Amino acid sequence: MGLGDTHGILTRPGVRPVRSSTGLGWKQLYLSTQREQPYRDAFHGAGSHLVILHLDGPVTVRRGRRGLTAARQVPPGGLFLHPADTELDVELGGHLNTVHVYLSDAALQATPETAQDGRPVRLKEEFGTTDPLLEQLVLALDGVVRHWEPSGSTYADQLALMTAAQLARRHSVCRAAEPTQSQVGLHERQFTAVRELMDARLSEPLSLEDLASAVGLGVSQFARRFRARTGCPPHRYLVRLRVERAARLLRAGSMPIAQVAAACGFSHQEHLTRVIRSHLGTTPAALRREG
Repeated sequence: MGLGDTHGILTRPGVRPVRSSTGLGWKQLYLSTQREQPYRDAFHGAGSHLVILHLDGPVTVRRGRRGLTAARQVPPGGLFLHPADTELDVELGGHLNTVHVYLSDAALQATPETAQDGRPVRLKEEFGTTDPLLEQLVLALDGVVRHWEPSGSTYADQLALMTAAQLARRHSVCRAAEPTQSQVGLHERQFTAVRELMDARLSEPLSLEDLASAVGLGVSQFARRFRARTGCPPHRYLVRLRVERAARLLRAGSMPIAQVAAACGFSHQEHLTRVIRSHLGTTPAALRREG
């Protein structure tokens, strides 16, 4: 997804972009962080659902459709939610730092929460509300963009799924019921196929869509079944495999640490060092000395 999938707020002259997910290959979600000047404008509906997180404030926001009909003081951490294919009139009453997340409707409708009664989910029009989990998901996505590394694509996919699920659970017009059936994990052949794909492409960026396609499942269904099988999400499992291979290479040979990082899917030597310290409590140089 890109700027063309948004409502147009981000193309206004008073918006000063800081960073965005442009060019990162994200298919279901677009993120942008910026400084916005006060404005009043009307926008056509977009094909994506909009989540705005206020990073500071409070600031007065007025919104409506074909006219401004409601006003509210939105505090730091407050959310502005707007569903896809819906016109928007909005007035921002002061300077504001924001994170915008645009989520495709396909991602929202693919969540398990949306399939309980067979009807598509529609988001509420909200502003000034708070949702600590959704706020943390948006901040985590912004963190992925801020410190982007190709190996983070699987983590970004997982965050997008969690964002869609939280929107469906907490911010839909008709909240879906909680699932009642027990979660089914990947079958042995499916898990073997996924492991083989991970092992074969450990040095490359690997998306949830790639992994799900290997076993003929949708992304959301795959993520749920993988976690039921392994006890952790796919991105965390993949990082663990990369760390394990890097540790073996460091202990067993004399390959330069930068080459070990590249061979195991890390962006650079510093990235490898940071992850190994986080997972193993040591450094690549120390592992080499142990070898």
